[in-house]
Amino acid sequence: MEDVVASRAFWRDRPTFVTGATGLVGGWLVKRLADLGADVVCLVRDWAPTSELMSKGPLDRVKIVRGDVRSQATLERALGEYEIDTVIHLAAQTIVTIANRNPVSTFDTNIRGTWALLEACRRSPSVRQIVVASSDKAYGECDTLPYDEGTPLRGTHPYDVSKSCGDLIAHTYANTYGTPVVITRCGNFYGGGDLNWNRLVPGTIRSALRGERPVIRSDGQFIRDYFYVEDGAAAYTLLAERLAAHPDLKGQAFNFSNEIQVTVLDLTRRILALMGSSLEPEVLNRATHEIRHQYLSAEKAKTTLQWAPLFTLDDGLRRTVDWYRHFLGTTA
Repeated sequence: MEDVVASRAFWRDRPTFVTGATGLVGGWLVKRLADLGADVVCLVRDWAPTSELMSKGPLDRVKIVRGDVRSQATLERALGEYEIDTVIHLAAQTIVTIANRNPVSTFDTNIRGTWALLEACRRSPSVRQIVVASSDKAYGECDTLPYDEGTPLRGTHPYDVSKSCGDLIAHTYANTYGTPVVITRCGNFYGGGDLNWNRLVPGTIRSALRGERPVIRSDGQFIRDYFYVEDGAAAYTLLAERLAAHPDLKGQAFNFSNEIQVTVLDLTRRILALMGSSLEPEVLNRATHEIRHQYLSAEKAKTTLQWAPLFTLDDGLRRTVDWYRHFLGTTA
């Protein structure tokens, strides 16, 4: 309860700029910020009426700036006109298969978008905290697991490289210019509001609700670190609060994770079991250019930030299934 009270005091009327507000994490983050009383300004490129932000989110409690994260002029205008204090940068092209097919657009959004934002923040006299969302994919593939924050950033494939580069650029701004930026590295986000049906969790739930076998692109043995979206939103707000209290955190990265290893096949079967489905997944074994085994250590976040996840994997999956049952208009 004390943490909630402290968070409300920190965020009340705080001018806060969120990029990627129509994305999976962005919608939940904006809702959390609005509930905490922040004065939220969202950067929106494409109007997305089915997104969590626009379909169920607090649109009547936020301001919208239309524009592209790659436009430094747009970013400088928004930061200046709204006298932004805190920035949370989530905007990115996040789909690995799209990155493999369209590397240049992914590099452009994820890398140029990051430096444009940080340069705009550097030139803004009001910005005091910046949280940049990197990813566990920034580490690339490593023989030593779990990844901790000292693991080198060695992305190999297009999406991974884009996150490695954005992560390093954030470090550059902190170390060279003293920009008050911190970096998050989370696993695979899941939760209600993800309408990218080629992703494992929403695709599996939708298939099960339709009575169809869910499809697994890989051989089912890829191991991932799955992180519930409301835990992600809470981690971002907590990190901004801690950075405000401890400016020496600038330039640091933090892993956020439930610290469990789950194969794609195990997760699919767990979702089906929670839904009471007897369907068996169809394993295509067609995935290419993806990291085979990833999981994170969150020890630094636990000890330095006094952070802990709010939801177990099963808790998050139940809430996610409930969201899609409602969204798809069925109780099957």
